[in-house]
This record gives sequence, C-alpha cells and structure tokens, in this order.
Amino acid sequence: MIYDRISLDEKDENIYLELYLPDDIYGRKKDSILVIPGGGYSCVCSDREGEPVALAFAAKGFNAFVLHYSVGEKALFPRPLIEASKAVKYIKDNAEKHCGDPERVFVTGFSAGGHLCASIGTLWHLKEIYDCVNMPYGYNKPKAVLPIYPVISGLVKDTHMPSFYNILGTENPTDEELAKYSLEKCVSEKTVPMFLVHTFTDQLVSVRNSLVMAQALTENGIFYELHIYPEGCHGVALANDITSCGNADMEIPYMANWTEDAVRWIKNIK
Repeated sequence: MIYDRISLDEKDENIYLELYLPDDIYGRKKDSILVIPGGGYSCVCSDREGEPVALAFAAKGFNAFVLHYSVGEKALFPRPLIEASKAVKYIKDNAEKHCGDPERVFVTGFSAGGHLCASIGTLWHLKEIYDCVNMPYGYNKPKAVLPIYPVISGLVKDTHMPSFYNILGTENPTDEELAKYSLEKCVSEKTVPMFLVHTFTDQLVSVRNSLVMAQALTENGIFYELHIYPEGCHGVALANDITSCGNADMEIPYMANWTEDAVRWIKNIK
C-alpha cells in the first residue's frame, strides 16, 4: 500500500488529502472513494471516521482518500464544499497515476461529514465552486455518495444545529438561511444516487435526517438505498472493535456489515 499526503490549499496547511492506495495486483482500474470524517464542522474526527474507514475500503480494493477540510470559523459554506470539489478533482486528475477509474469516484461521509458528502452529491453544480476551482462543469460530480448517519437538515426536529451554526456563521439563522443548506431542499434531477445509513436510536443526529432525504430522493426519482438499524448511538463509524475505542455501545455486529452492503451497492452502480 502507498500512503501519501497532498495539500489542497497552499494557504492553509490544515486542508489536505490523505491517500491510501492498495497495490495494483491485477492491473485493473480501481474504484475510488473519498472519505469525509465528521466533527460538527468544528473539528475533523479522522482518528475514527477517517483512516479506519479508508483502510476498510482499501482492503476491498478501493483507492481511498481522507479529506481534512475547513472547520470552526473557517467552515462558512460553501468553503468546505469547494475543498471537497478540489479533492474529487485531484482524484480524477490523478486516476491514471493511481490506477483508478476517473468515472468511478464515490464519496462517503459521517455526521457533519455526511452533510458535506451529501452536499457534493446535490450541490456540485453551484457557481461559487467553479468561481474558485478551474475545472470543467460537472468534473467534481461524484458517481454516487454514501452519507452515514448524516446531518442533512436544519429544519427537522432533533437535528444537530451546531453544524448549521458553523456553516452559516450564526447561532440565530433564519429558516431561509437554514433551507439553503438543508439538503433535502436541494435535491433535483442533478442529484447523484445515495446510500444512506442511520440508527433509529441516534440521539445526537436524529434519523429524521436520513428519512427526509430519502423522501426527497423518492419525490425526485433519484436512485437510493436506505439502511436504518434499530439500535446504535451516534458516531459508531465501522461499528466494530476497530473504531469503538473500547466503548461496547459502539460495537454492533449486525451494523458492522454496512461496509459490505456499501461495496455491493457501489459495484451495482453503472
């Protein structure tokens, strides 16, 4: 395996990609997956939702990349979305070098990273992105996205409002401001397919987030798969002993299969 670190912003050393590239054993073009850890747009939880996830997908033959993006006072949207677009562009630009298929770049994200993941799946076409990134229209569009217990909406009960406070730069946003980046309101014919995962008992980011997104996808005829597990706290990541950090509540054997389901789903995306 090759590991590398690539800067995405020469003015900010905290914005970068980590590369986890399995050896090219079979001489085939590999699928690529961009992993976006959560952290409420206040930090990047790469220790649990970054490297372990990347390694899990790399073990299944994917080129895996972990995005470190702007958080805190720098998280005003669409800045993180521009950085995610730069990450997709890097992956596509270097696909031949990394034995990857530039037409098969997927994005997964967790919690607030799930919001950013779903954002690039719904808002990849925003003019503000192309004003900052020199690339053809649609070049940053992923093949599909996989938001895992994602923050989706600032308009549903029991969502994670601090994530929206960070991307909007205010703790008193209007409904109009919230709707701008409540992604169920952004679904259109431009939206890519989605694989959604949540737990019914998530008390930090309500399952309503994935449900309203699934409803919006249904209404717009966008292909998706939705998994709602009956139990599990927020932030379970791989739901196994690798990411549980000794917390038994984060080890959920029947949920730990979500990566297998995700790979199966990805392989069926044509």
